[in-house]
Amino acid sequence: MSSQFNKSMNIVDVLFLAIGAMLGWGWVVLSGEWISEAGFLGSVIAFVLGGLLVIFIGLTYAELASAIPETGGGFVFVKKAFSPGVAFFSGWSVLFGYVSVITFEAVALPTVIDYVIPFEHKGLLWNIAGWDVYLTWVLIGSIGSIILTSLNYFGVKPAAIMQTVFTIFIVGVGLMLVCGAGFNGDFTHLKPLFSNGVGGTMSVLIMIPFLFVGFDVIPQIAEEVKAPSKKIGGILVISIIASVIFYLLIVFGVATGLTPAQLKSSNLATADAMANLFGSGGFGILLVLGGVAGIITSWNAFIIGGSRILYAMAKNNMIPKWFAYIHPKYKTPTHGILFLGVLAFIAPLLGRPALVWIVDAGGIGVVLGYLLVAFSFLKLRKSEPNLERPYKIKSGKLVGWIAVILSIAFISIYLPGMPSSLVWPHEWIIVFVWYGIAAVLYLTKPKGDEAFETAQRLQSSNK
Repeated sequence: MSSQFNKSMNIVDVLFLAIGAMLGWGWVVLSGEWISEAGFLGSVIAFVLGGLLVIFIGLTYAELASAIPETGGGFVFVKKAFSPGVAFFSGWSVLFGYVSVITFEAVALPTVIDYVIPFEHKGLLWNIAGWDVYLTWVLIGSIGSIILTSLNYFGVKPAAIMQTVFTIFIVGVGLMLVCGAGFNGDFTHLKPLFSNGVGGTMSVLIMIPFLFVGFDVIPQIAEEVKAPSKKIGGILVISIIASVIFYLLIVFGVATGLTPAQLKSSNLATADAMANLFGSGGFGILLVLGGVAGIITSWNAFIIGGSRILYAMAKNNMIPKWFAYIHPKYKTPTHGILFLGVLAFIAPLLGRPALVWIVDAGGIGVVLGYLLVAFSFLKLRKSEPNLERPYKIKSGKLVGWIAVILSIAFISIYLPGMPSSLVWPHEWIIVFVWYGIAAVLYLTKPKGDEAFETAQRLQSSNK
């Protein structure tokens, strides 16, 4: 069956799409917290361990993306391995994570612009959870959403070009920080190498899966890549490794650029370290602009990925067919893009506290998606051993079970009693509402689809 999408993305586009998705705003804001909590070496160990965990999950995606290069990624893999109902749950869960990132980036943008160009906001609208929401603040995020939505509407290639340019800028700024650390950094600041023992390292480790959400955007756009499917799997793994190295270098740069006391008092440790290392506040602003680029690249990647999940689910009659519309000229799922654009446009109206609740709650959706893909990987290895796998990984059963165990461990982090459990009632209510909507959509979908799906599965298994 021929694809409705244009094969307009090359391997470089795909690599920068994934890396840009993983290098959001966190490396600017959270680095001081990592080093204060775990120490320099404790943070490095957390990122090496966390990176390995994400690579195991990424390997299962890489093999399946090369074997089933269809729009929808993890949703399509789960559908091939299990029932349409399980696939629906998987797609809806990952979409939850994507929507949470998209809406949060619309709030992060005005927050960061405030740091670069501070000014007094006007037009107080309301107060949410003790936070004043101003009209001028909302407009910055809403205008950003219009620009990014428009860029994706008119074809994936313009969005991919912007992604590449901005990701190169992020990496360039990060490397500048590392060079400054190498020449001007104070290596005595690296001590103490560990803070707060194993608990400190664990507090950084639990953030890792969510910093690396984004590699799974690659399988979502597999139909739009003009490259052998084997390369898609390889690029996915390379993008994770490159992002791990980037984060390790940032930890080194910040640790040598600030004293422990400065780390504790800094709001934007990475920017302050850059200013210290080069002796000028201008360099701090330059680094924050790198953070702005990170907001845009992760936001852009999740619009691309989220609109493709909506398309795949609609194409399979699981959500309204409206989302399956492909623009005849631009060859993009424009209805899905517009829907996500509207969510990003109104998100700043909720203020910052509400958006933090959404992001925390959305994280559990992504990890549930990881778990189901890992199970699908194991199931398809057993049920379809002859499926062509251009990027076939060695010791598949072992890798698959490690991915399953790690996914379950990540899910447990959100449960009551854990240090980073979801907040009751706000965040749990968001989870229940999101899956409540899923139940309504699934129960009201047109009858007959289930029978059609079963017939298709029987037909494919008889081949």
